[in-house]
Amino acid sequence: MERIGLIGAGRAGTAVGAALAAAGHPLVGVTARSDASLERAARLLPAVPVLTADEVTARADVVLVAVPDDRIQDVAQTLPLTSAQYVVHLSGAHGLAPLAGLAATPVALHPAMTFPGEPVSLDGVMFTATAPDAARDLVERLVKAVGAQVQWVADDQRTAYHAGLVHGANHLTTLVCQAVAVLREAGVADPAATLRPLLTATLDNTLRSGHHALTGPIARGDVDTVAAHLGVLRGSTRDTYTALARATVELADWLEAEQAAGFGEVLNRTGEAPR
Repeated sequence: MERIGLIGAGRAGTAVGAALAAAGHPLVGVTARSDASLERAARLLPAVPVLTADEVTARADVVLVAVPDDRIQDVAQTLPLTSAQYVVHLSGAHGLAPLAGLAATPVALHPAMTFPGEPVSLDGVMFTATAPDAARDLVERLVKAVGAQVQWVADDQRTAYHAGLVHGANHLTTLVCQAVAVLREAGVADPAATLRPLLTATLDNTLRSGHHALTGPIARGDVDTVAAHLGVLRGSTRDTYTALARATVELADWLEAEQAAGFGEVLNRTGEAPR
């Protein structure tokens, strides 16, 4: 089993480190500086010593650089790495560039998961890896050890990969928060309870069936209903609704040309609702 060293005690790093330790990979040390990081390390990695970065690196076969994206390169460049080691960052936004020029074999390994700062299961989570061929066996072994899956993405496609995740996950939060606000303004006492079964079913259906899971006024060609919605929505929520409605019309490839044109006319109107 490879010895794992953890540089940084953030939420993702401690979760991945704890999972690897539970799978039998010795976690030889962790760095932690802030009070929050020290508390998190003590709670999630109670048996792991808190050491300096040099001490962690010297003890490890695999060094996980689990620091914020904009610090990966600066932190990695200070580590006393050797050609016998692997250096791994957990960023989705970056490929191998922040690890360029280091003696160790570089790996970009991103878990498509949100980490709340508590113990979390990685069973079935998809890790997306970018690495030279010499690291493929190691990556697959580490990921499978924690019950997760691994897929490979080319270095020059990491930004597009991350954009897809952000658009699907982070913007989903924005969309749901806007929907909750609209329902609350309409007098709905429990917007979350109202949306939960609908959103859960829609997400499952969409992941299974793609755009064929579309329901609602656009899928039915109901132009007047969309026009009515735009008449009551305000501000950024109206802008979001309009942009997503345009994209939905494009997805609904079963619409007749007249219906699509009707939606286009309604969505292109300006100044119909007070801002």
